[in-house]
Amino acid sequence: MGLTEREKMVLAEIREWESELLNYVPNDFELTYEKYLERAFSLLPERVQQEFFAKLDNWMFHLNALIQGSQLHMDARDRILTAARVFKSDIQTVEDLTYLTIDQLKYIAQQQIARHRIYSFVQGGLAGSGSSIMLGADIPAMAVINLRIVQLIAAAYGVEVNTPYEMMSSLKVFHAATLPPRLQGAYWEELKREAKSQDDYYFYEGSEEVADVSWLELPIKHLFKGLAIYMFRNKSLQGMPLISMAIGAGTNYQLTRKVTDFAQKYYQMRYFYAKRGES
Repeated sequence: MGLTEREKMVLAEIREWESELLNYVPNDFELTYEKYLERAFSLLPERVQQEFFAKLDNWMFHLNALIQGSQLHMDARDRILTAARVFKSDIQTVEDLTYLTIDQLKYIAQQQIARHRIYSFVQGGLAGSGSSIMLGADIPAMAVINLRIVQLIAAAYGVEVNTPYEMMSSLKVFHAATLPPRLQGAYWEELKREAKSQDDYYFYEGSEEVADVSWLELPIKHLFKGLAIYMFRNKSLQGMPLISMAIGAGTNYQLTRKVTDFAQKYYQMRYFYAKRGES
């Protein structure tokens, strides 16, 4: 069965977004920043670099698996299925969601996206409230929020993330979504290539290395955010450090917005790959 007119419009929107991603031109500041970051990290012995990235990969993989197996994820998955039954009463599994239209799936995904953007906004505000504990927990909390929303977007588009391939794929989507814009195009093409070449979506056969030097820009940005929060946390209005709270809330919200936009485009593309396979 071919694509409907509405599906063709959504696919055209993805193509336009993809074109902007691939044609992004970094400015001189971004290129200089990247060069000095790589130069600074290259001063470390190669063995130390390999161990660092291996441990970071291992931490993210286990965190992703922990989220996927948590009761919170199961409850959210059930809510997605309940919402889907409003449109089609005989839906029983996540895979059954592929029988819905692209707009119905997008509506279900947007419910989860809106909720997690609020979570990020609130978490950023708490981090900027002046509490050292909340500020210290900000990076792990943001990792959990954004890994979780990638998994839920996958579920909303009919992709169950409890297989080796989908677990690794969702982690790679999170990684690509958090990269600087100048690097996202290449990783987007890699994700598409892996999805197209996969015979089945159970066993993962690609590279399991995720973290690299370029990805370090994200935690470094969060460190700068923490520094800005620390500098403004004593500047309060009516007893509230509103400037530092605004910095934390705004930064976290923008990160989750960036992650959700990228993840939704990827799983929409996977939806179209499945439709093409059926046709």
